[in-house]
Amino acid sequence: MKAINYYIIVDKIKAEQKTIAGLVITENIDEEGRYSKGKVVSAGNLVEGVKDGDIINYDSPAGHAITWKDSVYYVIKIQDVITVE
Repeated sequence: MKAINYYIIVDKIKAEQKTIAGLVITENIDEEGRYSKGKVVSAGNLVEGVKDGDIINYDSPAGHAITWKDSVYYVIKIQDVITVE
């Protein structure tokens, strides 16, 4: 699977959230924050500053989910990327 133009295919990284007391908060209990973290699977040919394998933070509501080879990936646009780690 390969992204084209200004699109990026992302494998979302699910962060484990803990309270100050050390309790783990699952996704079902706590709403996802404004930003999500993911690993870039494929960056389109017109994308600059982001390459395959980069870890990025992006707007959570951005893009849409697709299933490929029994895994769920997210397709976002470059303007939804906030930071590259």
